[in-house]
Amino acid sequence: MTNRIFTLTDQDGKSSEFAVQEGTHGPGCISISDLYAKTGCFTYDPGFGATGSCKSSISFINGEEGILLHRGYPIDQLAEKSSYLELCYLLLNGELPSETEFAEFDSSIKLHTMVHENIRDFINGFRYDAHPMAMLVGTVGALSSFYHDSLDISNPEHRQTSAHRLIAKLPTIASYCYRHHRGLPFMYPDNNLGYVDNFMQMMFSVPAQDYKHSSTAARALEVMMILHADHEQNASTSTVRLAGSSGANPFASIAAGIASLWGPAHGGANEAVINMLDSIYNSGETIETTIARAKDKNDPFRLMGFGHRVYKNFDPRAKIIAGLCHELLDELGGDQPMFDLALELEQATLADDYFKERRLYPNVDFYSGIILRALNIPMNMFTVMFAMARTVGWISHWLEMHHDPEFRIGRPRQIYIGHAKRDYPG
Repeated sequence: MTNRIFTLTDQDGKSSEFAVQEGTHGPGCISISDLYAKTGCFTYDPGFGATGSCKSSISFINGEEGILLHRGYPIDQLAEKSSYLELCYLLLNGELPSETEFAEFDSSIKLHTMVHENIRDFINGFRYDAHPMAMLVGTVGALSSFYHDSLDISNPEHRQTSAHRLIAKLPTIASYCYRHHRGLPFMYPDNNLGYVDNFMQMMFSVPAQDYKHSSTAARALEVMMILHADHEQNASTSTVRLAGSSGANPFASIAAGIASLWGPAHGGANEAVINMLDSIYNSGETIETTIARAKDKNDPFRLMGFGHRVYKNFDPRAKIIAGLCHELLDELGGDQPMFDLALELEQATLADDYFKERRLYPNVDFYSGIILRALNIPMNMFTVMFAMARTVGWISHWLEMHHDPEFRIGRPRQIYIGHAKRDYPG
């Protein structure tokens, strides 16, 4: 992987050479693990925007061209042809499964869909108005106190069992968080159903009557989960890796990722989009006024759901999810005025030189909230849905990290800007 050398020369004329690591795609990375030994300096990179923290073969993003690959497969092909559970197998194992392999994987997931009865009691211990993300963080972290038989992180079988448990149990736990918040009885999983259908039944059915849902709605949710399954080294994935690097068990590591996802700058972005669209719609503002406010540097108003830290072109997931909005709202009716407003806003920004020059294109969050609202999922559950979908990505990175021969505990450096050494008075 190394075929280039980067030479750094300091002001005294001393030169130091560093290998350049080349990946399958993307720019090279200057290997600076011996930077301090050679130069006596560290690097300073706030937010780690120019730092490669690991080698990974799971996902790849080309932000300039708007490309997202999972194990080499383009996201649009996976969304069209695959299922969420098949994608889970792909992310975990590196290759698509054969029929036999998928049947075994599906059987293993179904084996673990139920949770310990005391976990139901645990969730019931939260206040009636607890935020579902608060319940999810606490409950996933508590799983390690229930499943002692898969906590040896040095044991490959334990790691696999924990991975399957997390993928299987997150829909059950997510539905329980929702139902506790709504005062509804918990529903047991039904392993005669598929992964997404089972989740929807646990969320929305009631014991007093049969439950049926639209196949379009189920497919919309499944594609939503595929689009959110992994996204390279984002804040929550990096958090999972950093927590796991200390030897933390997988349940604690995933709970750390969920906590990171809870931040409004990460998993809460689709909620911010809905709040923005609600505000525009209820205020009676025109699209022209909204665009003008977004361009006014003296106005604190911001267009939510536009632009991306990585994508400098159109977010490939946004194209897929916009099509889902059309299909779902055409069938269910849903929040059509909200979707019409979103389309007008998108078209206006795409035609405006201000946004084109700054490459502020709609991202996946711009449409995902509209779909979740059409599925009758409340806003305080939006980030829970994100976490449920992203769990497979997190645990795949956690597993990959434990196979990495360069695996070591994460320990970023700092530039200390406090007081110089001083004596205690008196």
